[in-house]
Amino acid sequence: MIKLIKSSFFNEKETKKELVDFMLKTEIFSMNKECEKFEKAFSKKQKRKYSVFVNSGSSANLILIQALLNLGLIKKQDKVGFSALTWATNVMPLIQLGLNPIAIDCEKRSLNISSKILKKHIGKINVLFLTNTLGFADDIEEIRKLCKKHKVILLEDNCESLGSKVNGKLLGNFGLASTFSFFIGHHISTIEGGMVCTDNKELYEMLLMVRAHGWDRNLEEKSKTKLRKKHKIDEFFAKYSFYDLAYNCRPTEINGFIGNTQIKHWNTITKNRESNFKKFHEAMKENKDLIPIELKQMSLISNFAMPIICKDKKTFEKFKKRFEEKKIEIRPIIAGDITKQPFYKKYVKIKSDCPNAKFIHKQGFYFPNNPELTEKEIKTITELLK
Repeated sequence: MIKLIKSSFFNEKETKKELVDFMLKTEIFSMNKECEKFEKAFSKKQKRKYSVFVNSGSSANLILIQALLNLGLIKKQDKVGFSALTWATNVMPLIQLGLNPIAIDCEKRSLNISSKILKKHIGKINVLFLTNTLGFADDIEEIRKLCKKHKVILLEDNCESLGSKVNGKLLGNFGLASTFSFFIGHHISTIEGGMVCTDNKELYEMLLMVRAHGWDRNLEEKSKTKLRKKHKIDEFFAKYSFYDLAYNCRPTEINGFIGNTQIKHWNTITKNRESNFKKFHEAMKENKDLIPIELKQMSLISNFAMPIICKDKKTFEKFKKRFEEKKIEIRPIIAGDITKQPFYKKYVKIKSDCPNAKFIHKQGFYFPNNPELTEKEIKTITELLK
């Protein structure tokens, strides 16, 4: 069987040995120096000033929205546009925290929101939470300009697109902040884990507090002193003083250590996925049964899975059967049209028409693009695409 992901970590055998040695020698396993080291390494690699490591990509989305509310950058009942073709926990924090989610359709050619589609919504939303779907983006630079012009806060869920670039710029670097996932099936694995990145110091400091109870322990001394002075809290009581709404989304030193072993392989992982993608894309290009993916704006594509969008339901069933018979693991295109999900229909009363997301939901699936695929496995897959 060709699985979506072959191992828990890249270079798994060696990583496990290093992990065992680390655990035998380490005394503190709660969030500490390894997590901080991983944050700094990730900021450097992603080319953003600040990174906040959390226990999952879903938690990254949650603390980001809560931090924006705490700072007053957004407020309850604000309308938040989001990619209709997305994952459930991209949308759930919007519902849970009292915002109004507005589903925005995608383009079939890119699986992402385009500026053309966004223009229909731009005057009606306060925030755009963009999902960079499966390593792709549409004309995200035009989207950024559009958001800036209309004073719409742009956020990126980049959990599926680590390493992908548009015109040489990494996805996750176009908005005020971006979120990442380090779940086993994604690009870099820390077993479970996620990150929020930003260049805004005020948001960064609020994220640090929202991640851990709302206290000030992880802030720099100058910021601690300012908070304590404002609220008239002395050093003793500051240990258990809580300044705003928060959670406990802290990672462990085990997650941080694994992150530090895996980030060393970022370039290899990205290169392998990009190479695989090009072979799959080339095989699909001439197949008239499949909807072509247009990617002229992309300068590097690193996706953890490769999508197939079929022209009709009959073709979908044909390709689905082909892959299943060859024992190649396939899945729906993430959560599909999120507006058709049971939780969404239960809680969101604003109706949205997203025909392209619906089309992709019903007539698409994705197959493995992991960095450890063999040439034989790649050939098996490409033959099925022709």
